[in-house]
Amino acid sequence: MPLQLSTMHDPSAETYDASRLTDRVPSVAHLFRDRVAKSAHRVAFKYATVTADGDTWHDVTWIQAKDRVYALAAGLIALGVQPEERVAVASGTRYEWALADLATMCAGGATTTIYPTTIPDDVAFILGDSDSRVIFAENAAQVAKITAIKDQAPALGKVIVLEGEGDGGWVMSLAELEALGREALTKDPGLVDNRIDAIRPEQLATLIYTSGTTGRPKGVRLLQKTWTYQAVANDLIDIIHEDDLQYLWLPLSHVFGKQLLTINLGIGFATAIDGRIDKIVPNLAVVRPTFMGAAPRIFEKAYAGVNLLMNKDGGAKLKLFHWATKVGSQVADLAEQGKKPSGALAAQYALADKLVLAKIRERFGGRVRFFISGSAALNQDIARWFFAVGMPVAEGYGLTESSSAAFVNRISGFKVGTVGWPIPGLEVHLADDGEVLLRGEGIMDGYHNNPDATAEALDGDRWFHTGDIGEIDDRGFLRITDRKKDLFKTSGGKYVAPSAIESTFKGLCPLVSQLVVHGNGRNFVSALVTLDPDAIVPWAAAHGKAGASYAEIATSPEMQASMQGYIDKLNATLNRWETIKKFTILDHDLSVEAGELTPSLKLKRKVVTEKFQDLLDAHYAG
Repeated sequence: MPLQLSTMHDPSAETYDASRLTDRVPSVAHLFRDRVAKSAHRVAFKYATVTADGDTWHDVTWIQAKDRVYALAAGLIALGVQPEERVAVASGTRYEWALADLATMCAGGATTTIYPTTIPDDVAFILGDSDSRVIFAENAAQVAKITAIKDQAPALGKVIVLEGEGDGGWVMSLAELEALGREALTKDPGLVDNRIDAIRPEQLATLIYTSGTTGRPKGVRLLQKTWTYQAVANDLIDIIHEDDLQYLWLPLSHVFGKQLLTINLGIGFATAIDGRIDKIVPNLAVVRPTFMGAAPRIFEKAYAGVNLLMNKDGGAKLKLFHWATKVGSQVADLAEQGKKPSGALAAQYALADKLVLAKIRERFGGRVRFFISGSAALNQDIARWFFAVGMPVAEGYGLTESSSAAFVNRISGFKVGTVGWPIPGLEVHLADDGEVLLRGEGIMDGYHNNPDATAEALDGDRWFHTGDIGEIDDRGFLRITDRKKDLFKTSGGKYVAPSAIESTFKGLCPLVSQLVVHGNGRNFVSALVTLDPDAIVPWAAAHGKAGASYAEIATSPEMQASMQGYIDKLNATLNRWETIKKFTILDHDLSVEAGELTPSLKLKRKVVTEKFQDLLDAHYAG
């Protein structure tokens, strides 16, 4: 359906029942149990099984989910897991991740998240620092990684493998844990409910270790009351409803994914889970969700893909596409002011939607009401394009330490280029240098076993210092200008905000995957560029290089010239001291596997800068 507009565009117009923030259930397990009671036979989850003939999607109702969750929770209790003891999950995003997490919650334990790409040394540190007693491991590769560092995790008593069989000893299959739990429930039917009844709001619920781009990862302690607060606050802002269907691909080891997995317990919408990044767009057409959370890179790729396809068709179809998106942009601009189109514009929008915009939405399933963008800044041009085609992007802001959402645009009250208004119950303050400070029940308890880091992040009044620089306008919208630690000063004394420049470039150049801006202490700004492997295929064909490798395309004079053109366009939007004087196109894209991106697809700036220091130094030679 086309863009749905509302006149609510000022924070003073937002009303909600604040008493719900104080009158909350004690824990995530209570949320789950209550949701099952309210929505027993509604769909809770969808998941796909993969066969040679393709994917088959399955529905799971809330009561069916409870049956397995309680069995697994009873199994964990039978293994000796005590309240607040840590149960780790080392797996990609999949339905069984949700089962493992909910089972841990219902056993009164605390989920410790581990990315499947985490190197063995960091896995050993996380398991040892968290004192994890049990770990859910996705497959044989994860089991092998854990086995290799077993001696460094003395508290670890059992590995539960999600795919495959146990070894009759230290490794147990998921089915074996479930059978153990069902046997325990036969003997004591109230085993899990009694454990849930004993959980209190101040108990530890989740340990999420930061990506550790500098030094050891820090374990962020999120309590039961933190997650129940998120569930209620996100319900109060009234963006997501019970009849929505979420598509969830985000890493569940990341706080953004974990939050989206948790708030459905309070709201009751269904969630389709599939962590395969290459299947996102194809699955949207099959699952037909009404909303999805994603990192900016996903929107960048989708935007570039549609535009490249239309440019390939050319002619009248391309002109019609540009006309329709221009009309959609005018309507989106009105919506940003809380207004609706009328007269000729309303008629043009109806026609544009029928001929073009609705067909673009069909590529995404045809039912998307909105997207949520987080983890990094979204290019404003790309955000406006999604609004124009009728799929608004509610950009938000949060950190692991704020249990994800802290600010979010409301769709009915939004401003492109900002991260919206604070969620209910959150206190916000800007320090003298512009650093964003947050306080409230969504903020972490502290860093696990790390009092020095806790004292540095949380001051005596419990204000959390985010490390992000921002500004709040007269309507209450927050705009993040950069990470405090990422701002750099050239040798000429001028400050540069690299992420803002990088975000702008991604809206200008459909061929780019990453731009890494560099120049701290240098006499000018330079950059590293990587290309989008999908986007360069049609470019190569159009430039007589069909079938050429990524490296061949990246190092070609033609690509160098094309990229210089886009850099020139970027420089025209920048201050003189911000302009990129030199750049190098890398012969490969950055990746999570190489440690250059986080699992949520954010740039690890320090890692990349150190890895390609020689190339950067060469920009300044002589």
